[in-house]
Amino acid sequence: MNFRGLDFIPHNTHIPFIGFRQISLVVSTILVLTSLSLYFVFDLNYGIDFRGGTLIEIQNKSGPADIAELRSKISGLGLGDVSIQEFGTPSEVLIRVKEQPGGEKAQQEVVAKVRGALGDEVIYRRTEVVGPTVSEELKQSGTIAVVAAILAVLVYIWFRFEWQFSLGAVAALVHDVILTIGIFSLLQLEFNLPIVAALLTIVGYSLNDTVVVYDRIRENLRRYKKMPLEELLNLSINQTLSRTILTSVTTLIALFSLFFFGTEVIKGFIFAMIWGVIVGTYSSVFIASPLLLKLGVKRDWSGVGGAKMKEPAKGKA
Repeated sequence: MNFRGLDFIPHNTHIPFIGFRQISLVVSTILVLTSLSLYFVFDLNYGIDFRGGTLIEIQNKSGPADIAELRSKISGLGLGDVSIQEFGTPSEVLIRVKEQPGGEKAQQEVVAKVRGALGDEVIYRRTEVVGPTVSEELKQSGTIAVVAAILAVLVYIWFRFEWQFSLGAVAALVHDVILTIGIFSLLQLEFNLPIVAALLTIVGYSLNDTVVVYDRIRENLRRYKKMPLEELLNLSINQTLSRTILTSVTTLIALFSLFFFGTEVIKGFIFAMIWGVIVGTYSSVFIASPLLLKLGVKRDWSGVGGAKMKEPAKGKA
């Protein structure tokens, strides 16, 4: 018995994606400029990894934590700016203490002072201490990692396809990264090393999605040498639409499950991934592909699969 697979998107779709290119490029330009403005105005809410200081995660043994009482106990320690907030369940609390003058030793003393003030009434679940030198190095390394990944993509796509494809893919990746930074600046979510890892993952996901569409475009350029470029791009996007949507939806199902049922520690990373999958899918269709029309692409592909094939009748591609 043969079972026919379920198609999330019909194979014969004819959505004129390229026809929306002016609107999508204007919207994307506005979003990018807005994201950059948010970054320069509000900056990112850098976590302990990038600012330096001390982070202590505790859990109250006797039920919900009394934030006011904890703040009263710690405020008398002379530690300066101290942030105390619920973290996950009502009994869990995250304490952030700004970087203390005196180097690494001073940061370690913070932990001892807080432990002395809170005593054995709480469980100390996690302690992180980052010095100013380390935090600056981490910030530089994170920036270099993201930039290096984008440059590597530029070279890879250039060699695999053509320079027009390379610029289109990189424009989509930069678009995704800037919009992710913008949403973190707007919501003032904590930006730490796991978020940098999420940005690198977003780069990989968006690239994979874009390459799938580009492969079909290159294949169709070989097949339909006389088909108008706009019509060919629409055909290619529609042919890969089912794969694009299915991949995004299944990934989002897993991510939303982790976001709602996972621990508080990973929520920032998962939020960045959810946002990245959404904007990455959008940019693959509405940024990377339409840019090929503006840049122009090579029509005389040769090699395997380069034999001219019969073009489909208009409206039946």
